[in-house]
Amino acid sequence: MEELCGLGAAAPLRADAEEPKQGSVLFLGGSEVKSSAVVKYSSAPPQAAFARLQEKTDLKLPPANWLRESAKLGPAGTTILGNNKKSKPFSSFGMAYDFIDSVGNDVDVVSDSENIKKLLKIPYSKSHVSMAVHRIGRTLLLDELDIQELFMRSSQTGDWTWLKEFYQRLIDQKWQRKKKSKEHWYQKAILSKFLYYSINGDGAAQPVPSTSKQHQDGPVSGEGDEAGRASWPAPFEMPSSLSEDAGASNQGLKNDFVRNILWTFEDIHMLVGSNMPIFGGGRYPAVSLRLRDNNKPINVLTGIDYWLDNLICNVPELVMCFHVNGIVQKYEMIKTEDIPNLENSNFSTKVIKDIAQNILSFLKSNCTKEGHTYWLFKASGSDIVKLYDLTTLCEETEDKYQNPFTMPVAILLYKVACNMMLKKNQNKKHYGTIRTLLLNCLKLLDNGRHPQIIASANYMLSELFQLDEPKKEDSTDFPMNGNSDESYSEEEEEMPDSDENGSFSNSSDPPDDNKAVAIIKSVGELSVPEKYKSVHRIRPSCAFPVCHGTEERCRLVLNYVLEGLKSVDSSVKKEGDLPAADPSTPIPLKYEDESTSGGPECLEKQMALFLDKMGSFQKGKHSSQSGMIPGSWQYKMKLQLILKSSKAYYVLSDAAMILQKYGRALRYIKLALQCHDTYCCLCASMLPEVLVFLCQCLTLCGDIQLMLAQNASNRAAYLEEYNYQTKEDQEILHSLHRESRCQVFAWATDLSTDLECQLSVSCKCYEAAYEILLFSNLKNQNPEQHIQVLKRMGNIRNEIGVFYMNQAAAVQTERVVSKNVSTTEQQLWKKSFSCFEEGIQNFESIDDATNAALLLCNTGRLMRICAQAHCATEGDFKREFSPEEALYYNKAIDYYLKALRSLGRRDVHPAVWDSVNWELSTTYFTMATLQQDYAPLSRKAQEQIEKEVSEAMMKSLKYCDVDTVSARQPLCQYRAATIHHRLASMYHSCLRNQVGDEHLRKQHRILADLHYSKAVRLFQLLKDAPCEFLRVQLERVAFAEFQMASQNSSAGKLKTLFGALDIMVKTKGAFQLIRKELLAEREQISKDQSSAENVSPNDSSAGLNKEEVLKLLSIFESRMSFLLLQSIKLLTSTKKKIGGINEEEVVLKTNKQVYSLLLRATANKSVTLLERIEVILNLLEQLTPDTEASNGGIQ
Repeated sequence: MEELCGLGAAAPLRADAEEPKQGSVLFLGGSEVKSSAVVKYSSAPPQAAFARLQEKTDLKLPPANWLRESAKLGPAGTTILGNNKKSKPFSSFGMAYDFIDSVGNDVDVVSDSENIKKLLKIPYSKSHVSMAVHRIGRTLLLDELDIQELFMRSSQTGDWTWLKEFYQRLIDQKWQRKKKSKEHWYQKAILSKFLYYSINGDGAAQPVPSTSKQHQDGPVSGEGDEAGRASWPAPFEMPSSLSEDAGASNQGLKNDFVRNILWTFEDIHMLVGSNMPIFGGGRYPAVSLRLRDNNKPINVLTGIDYWLDNLICNVPELVMCFHVNGIVQKYEMIKTEDIPNLENSNFSTKVIKDIAQNILSFLKSNCTKEGHTYWLFKASGSDIVKLYDLTTLCEETEDKYQNPFTMPVAILLYKVACNMMLKKNQNKKHYGTIRTLLLNCLKLLDNGRHPQIIASANYMLSELFQLDEPKKEDSTDFPMNGNSDESYSEEEEEMPDSDENGSFSNSSDPPDDNKAVAIIKSVGELSVPEKYKSVHRIRPSCAFPVCHGTEERCRLVLNYVLEGLKSVDSSVKKEGDLPAADPSTPIPLKYEDESTSGGPECLEKQMALFLDKMGSFQKGKHSSQSGMIPGSWQYKMKLQLILKSSKAYYVLSDAAMILQKYGRALRYIKLALQCHDTYCCLCASMLPEVLVFLCQCLTLCGDIQLMLAQNASNRAAYLEEYNYQTKEDQEILHSLHRESRCQVFAWATDLSTDLECQLSVSCKCYEAAYEILLFSNLKNQNPEQHIQVLKRMGNIRNEIGVFYMNQAAAVQTERVVSKNVSTTEQQLWKKSFSCFEEGIQNFESIDDATNAALLLCNTGRLMRICAQAHCATEGDFKREFSPEEALYYNKAIDYYLKALRSLGRRDVHPAVWDSVNWELSTTYFTMATLQQDYAPLSRKAQEQIEKEVSEAMMKSLKYCDVDTVSARQPLCQYRAATIHHRLASMYHSCLRNQVGDEHLRKQHRILADLHYSKAVRLFQLLKDAPCEFLRVQLERVAFAEFQMASQNSSAGKLKTLFGALDIMVKTKGAFQLIRKELLAEREQISKDQSSAENVSPNDSSAGLNKEEVLKLLSIFESRMSFLLLQSIKLLTSTKKKIGGINEEEVVLKTNKQVYSLLLRATANKSVTLLERIEVILNLLEQLTPDTEASNGGIQ
């Protein structure tokens, strides 16, 4: 079932009519031509069989029911029967409005069947042809342009005088009104009476309703020709509001046809209006009824008329009634396919098909400009057909609104675009077509007269650009041709010498014919097959502008929005308007520094006011300063346009943010929020999606403020970007200021120079976004948005917490004299702690364990800063590890352990896990070191301190991962080695100072030995800690010496001595590393001197502390000297007692030799550090094999 697409004034008529008929498809016309018709809509009653009149019936006498409505015929009876009055000048527009889906796409022609018949008869007929042609997309609309009627009107109103003058100059200099003959009216009257006689049935005659008088024609009504004249609309009758389509009926834009048919003739698709009466009866379900004068044979023109009428209406048979002087003679039945072969009326259906294809090709090739009115004209008796562009001719002479077709065309362009917009998501390839339809519509409209359509068209144009898909390039979606303004113009220019389409006049034509767009030199050409076969394919969609970036796309959108806003503003009543603003004067963008902004406290007040206002929006309070009436089209349209501009500015801001143009990003988000502010002022109730969008704007604003805070070094450049304004932006702001002050979001969008203020503003933006999600219950519908806002809140609170923590650390370093913690520091700690705590809650609420762990880690760091602030500064001799320090270090440890618990296991986030472990290890290590170095002996016993230090050191070791390969591994190894070294030193010290408990002493000795060996192993792995390695080895030597002192037997002492010497020999690697660094340093100095660079000799390599090396070297030499001397003494005494042992003699000899060399070397004070190290390495080299051998021998 074909659906009715009723629009405008036609709708009520359709509602009363019966259901549209099933679109039966019947192929007629024989094998030469293909024709099918689908009835899209019919208001005719069910077909009644016609009454066959008796012979000798006198048709001059009126029947009883003449010109009266019949129950069987329905309300349109008088129209159906015999009233073949001329079609209205806008009949095709009425149909186009009703079947808007067909226009612009799949239909080639929309017209009255009478116009189509007239066109197809051009080569056979001498009568004149005058038609208006309009292009909408790929569809042509054809309407009769009754020149006589127009010029009669012109004489009365003064309209169209330009066309009258043009017509008289060019075509008919002695134009005068031609009256129709009495014969014409006589024939019309008897046809009307014949059709009324033919109604089968005896329905009681009803009085004719007064409204149907308009249908009476000719002498019957006694009004002569005036009554039959179509009503021409005045040029300016179209109402400004499209919402009330009642105005369409005033324009004659009503679809008055009894049936609308989608007729396909060969490959031409036409939407045709027909009023032909159709009756039932005969062998077929439908016949058409014709009346013929028996004395006049049927000519070709009549035959073509009958044949085309039956094809268009899908009628298979024709019933012809013959009469002589109005007296019925006989009836004859003729099949539709036999009509072309009737006697005296032979014509070729193939030729008709060629004519149709040629005319369509000629019109499509030349009527290329959408919105223009073309005039197809053939003078009576002439063979030349001309096509003029009336729009261009009119614009040369007068106002374009003198053309009464301007408004109907503009509205049809608009409606077709609207219809396509409803389906825009189905197919993006139509975007170019929609855009062209709207641009051409706008060209025809005047802002003063049609602000609503202009505003709406501009809004639709802005809607075509996808702001929510900024990453996609339009070039992938749309064909890349640059012809964006002229839609369906052909892809190739017509060649001037083209005979194919005869579009150019030759020199024999009258001189003024250069006004014609195209000319058919002879109507005979139309019968030649494919004479006008257009080589130009009409593009199904036209070019959409290729935007090469987000900014370009947004700027186009804003341009259309601005045009729309201008239309709305110009139509709002001027009372209560703002003083006229000069668009060339920039609106100052307020710039505040910290001296005026009042810092975070002031922010709190502004924030409270903002949230209060947001609450009032929810309650439905709204006000417009310009006096727009809520619910009016201006009000609705301005809301839509403002929201669109807000989205465009948001996308621009986001794009600038990606490009790191933070000043520009802030300016755009300020404009977006100003648009939003105005929207809020106007809007009675906020839609959820608008509130979600506001959250996105505030979130982006928070991001921008944070980036501005983090990039303070570029502040001057950002300020310049922020203060720049385009003329377009200024004009949009002027339009916004008509409705509100646009200051609600000022707190969020000002560019501050104060870091703390910027961070606070950023935080407030996120908080505002969160509040909106909370009080508008959008949290659950937009979980992603909710998570993003909370994540950002956690992040900014971390940033602010770190900011305050760093400030506290800075204050602490400056505090020298005062030993007490200042209140400023305590305030900063509190602020920092509170920010971290809130941030942790934010992250925990969205189960973000990693970020929660990082904030717990930062809180731990804050606790360590507090601990450092509490260390006493009364001089090192009195310094003790205070209970406050212990408290804060333990708090720090708690936070680090919480962070580890939050993560759960390493594979959640290895980097964060390792970082927390490192910080925890450092805290334990620092605490143990402080306790060891500044033992709180006034409060605790030595043993307890040692126990606590030992425990803390072991915990530090537990969290110090020496095995995992990472950038931090050398640090961990160094830390572990240092811990072992410190523990060994501590146990060594205990052993020295302890008296009594032998078991405890033994335990300490074992632990010291264990930790020394572990420290040595770890320091050996590191290539950059030779001094530390040396120190540990020297302490081990001292440890051996201490043990030796308590030994009594010579063998025991010797064993310990050789062990100590072995330790010394193993330091060879460390000395080699030191030598390597000293050589490298010497090379560098000589290189610098050779290149004449002024380098001071003190610039030693950063990796080596020479003082430390000298100190350690002196100790090493003295200990080595001592050990060698002791070994010589012991070896000599044992040799005397027990006689010669070969191995020991060798050792003794070597030791003496080395000792002698060492004494000489140490006696020489002029040697350099490098030379001393060379000596030591040489001596160690000599000791190596002997020590190992002797050691083996002794054991």
